[in-house]
Amino acid sequence: MTGSIALMSDALESTVNVATAVAALIAIRVAMVPADDNHPYGHHKAEFLSAVLEGVMIIIAALLILREAVHRVHGAACSGGAAFGAGGERGGQRDQRAVVLEADLLRAPAPVARALVADGHHLLSDVISSVGVTLGVLLAIVTGWAVLDPALAALVAVNILWSGWKVMTSSLSGLMDEAVDTAALDRIRTVISEAAEGAIEAHDLRTRHAGRATFIDFHLVVDGAMSVTQAHDICDRIEKALKAEMPQAQIAIHVEPDDKAKQSGVLVL
Repeated sequence: MTGSIALMSDALESTVNVATAVAALIAIRVAMVPADDNHPYGHHKAEFLSAVLEGVMIIIAALLILREAVHRVHGAACSGGAAFGAGGERGGQRDQRAVVLEADLLRAPAPVARALVADGHHLLSDVISSVGVTLGVLLAIVTGWAVLDPALAALVAVNILWSGWKVMTSSLSGLMDEAVDTAALDRIRTVISEAAEGAIEAHDLRTRHAGRATFIDFHLVVDGAMSVTQAHDICDRIEKALKAEMPQAQIAIHVEPDDKAKQSGVLVL
């Protein structure tokens, strides 16, 4: 209707929004399926797969917009009134959606929050794009500079491309079993140290995150003369304390006698 590449690029991104929202919904449902014989560690990584898919779709949309912007640098000018009306209406509707989604993210339970974050960041970047396109098209109408339209489309594409890249890289870290961040690791070490009374040390601590779950495993050194029951009680106490700190934690503890102590792990307080 308007001949505006900038508005077309904005509309293309909204089309991507619909597809990625459907993918996020499917991923959330799959991720919440309990562990089974074929997936004993659960289905948490479905959320990461959804985010990678969203990132790919965002990047493809951005590349299509860039190609069209380059081809239309010398194209026809857009129809002023129709362009501004369409852009303003779409921008206002998207602002409302972004505010609602941001509020939902703050209230979302832990099992689904991670899957929504990628979609939320994408939608918020979409708001910025829409506001910029609306103001830019208005500027093009006022100044008569037709080149502003494809230039704005290119800027929108770059913004979308950056958003897609961030979504993909954050998801790939989870798929590659990246460890938890330093702050979370420090909390885990502190909890183990405080809850492992009766043990000597914990070493070879490893962590990874997958969707809403955090996997923690380590070796716990106890007195070699300690009974299995006593060692098991210490493990139960540590697991309870870790789950109080991280409800979705999956914990595995390997008990060792005192001659296996390395004096390089978590010393028990």
